[in-house]
Amino acid sequence: MERIDREYTLGEVTMAFTDLRGSGDVVFVLVHGIGMGRIVYSETAEMLAGRGRVLAVDLPGFGDSPEPGSAATLTETAEVVAQFIRDESPRRVVLVGHSMGTQIVAEVAARHPELVDALVLIAPTVNRHERTAHQQALRMIQDLAGEGPKVLFTGLWAYAKTSPMWFINKLRFMLDHRIEDLCPEIETPTLVLRGETDRVCPRDWVSEVASALPHGTMDEIPGRGHEAMIKSPEPAGSLILDFLAEHPARP
Repeated sequence: MERIDREYTLGEVTMAFTDLRGSGDVVFVLVHGIGMGRIVYSETAEMLAGRGRVLAVDLPGFGDSPEPGSAATLTETAEVVAQFIRDESPRRVVLVGHSMGTQIVAEVAARHPELVDALVLIAPTVNRHERTAHQQALRMIQDLAGEGPKVLFTGLWAYAKTSPMWFINKLRFMLDHRIEDLCPEIETPTLVLRGETDRVCPRDWVSEVASALPHGTMDEIPGRGHEAMIKSPEPAGSLILDFLAEHPARP
C-alpha cells in the first residue's frame, strides 16, 4: 500500500490530505468533524484501502490545513470538497463524513450527485432537538466521560491544532445548518451509523435522519460513543464495506 501526504490548493484555501493507494477500484473520501482532522480515520483508512484508494482530508483550519483568509459556511466548505473530488478522483467516490463532516458530505451529495456513488454518515449532527452550543457541549462531555485514553488523546491532539476563534466560527455555522432539510434531496444510497452509547447523536435523532433519506439504511456500532471509529476501525469499517457490497458502483 502506498501512502502519500499531499496538499490541495483552491484559491486561498489549502487542504492537507493523505492519499492511500491500495488494491481495488473504489475511491473513498473521508471528512472529519469539528475540531478534529484526518487522524481520526487513520486505522479506518487503512482498512478501506483494501478496496481501493482513500483520500482523507484535513478541512481548512483543522489538522495540518491552515486557516484561509476568511471563515466559510459549511455549504461553502462543501464546494471546496466537491472541487477536490473533481480534481483528485478519476471516478465517483464513496463519501464518508463524521459529525460535522456529515453536514458537509450531505451538501456535496445533494448538490453534486454526479460525484458520489455512496454516502456514509457517521454520527450525523446537529440533533435538531438540542441545537444550542450549551447542549452540544454538555452531550460531548457526557459522551467522552466513558472513553479510553486513545480516544481522549487523539481528540486533545487534534483540538490543540485548531484556533479558538476558527472553532467558534465553525460551531456557529454547524448549529445553523439543517441536515434534516437536505436529506430528502439526497438520492445516493446512504448508510447512517451511530455508536450505541453516543450521547451527542441519540437513536431517535439518527433514525429520523435515516428515515428522511430516500435510500437510507441505519445501523449501530455496539459499545461505541460519538467517536465511533477512533478506538478501532472495527466494526465501522466492515459495516461500510458490507454496505458497498450491497450497493455496487453505478456504471
